[in-house]
Amino acid sequence: MHAGPALRAHGARTTRPGRLALCAVALLAALAILLAAGCSDASTDGEAEATEITVFGAASLTDAFTELGDAYTAAHPGTKLTFSFAGSQDLVAQLQQGAPADVLATADTKTMDLVADLTDDPETFAGNELAIAVAPGNPEGIESLDDLAREDLKVVLAAPEVPAGKYAQEILDRAGVTVKPVSLEESVKGVVTKVSLGEADAGIVYITDVSAAGGEIDGVEIPDDMNVIATYPIAVVTASEYADAAKAFVDFVLSSEGLQVLQDYGFLPPAGS
Repeated sequence: MHAGPALRAHGARTTRPGRLALCAVALLAALAILLAAGCSDASTDGEAEATEITVFGAASLTDAFTELGDAYTAAHPGTKLTFSFAGSQDLVAQLQQGAPADVLATADTKTMDLVADLTDDPETFAGNELAIAVAPGNPEGIESLDDLAREDLKVVLAAPEVPAGKYAQEILDRAGVTVKPVSLEESVKGVVTKVSLGEADAGIVYITDVSAAGGEIDGVEIPDDMNVIATYPIAVVTASEYADAAKAFVDFVLSSEGLQVLQDYGFLPPAGS
């Protein structure tokens, strides 16, 4: 008759630790939820603090600026660079239409001048020369600008509003050569593509484009007295939300390290440097 109370007492002693265990599990779960929420908030805050700069760059700058961007972000891990490469005239048009950008780099000063009200004062960071682009091995035997007037050749140029097209026309005028292009491209990269694919026999491009093509085209030199020096300016866009970071990137391009990368790709140093 005494077994019942004893068992009840024993049962009471065994259920209390079980309840404590359940409470401990519930407490740990609550703490885990709070910690997860804290990490999520910290991650969100970190993302909010990240700086992302959009750089509009002339098509001929694609390879050099890509390497410059890698070097810059390696030294500034809190900054992300996004590049948009196209013909300078297209980039300027986008900026005039309100496209968000933080830095603008064009292949001539006249195009940059079109958005003088939208940028800080530009600075020249590089120069470039032009060459005749031909198929590898120069199968058509093109030796001079005069050859571009041959009726049996398909010649492609950048459009007149593209800096490379303006420079090409200036060169042809100096040489007294009249060319009837089979197409006018929206960027100098378009000229490179047409020649490399065999859709054109020749075109006029930047020397840096010949190097960047990696053997897909060859270049025929244009004499200095007929060639031109392309001038590349860079500027911070005044509407930039990250003006300080944008200026830091511009300063990096203008630094000795930045200029060396550009020269490694065949660009000329800015005049006077």
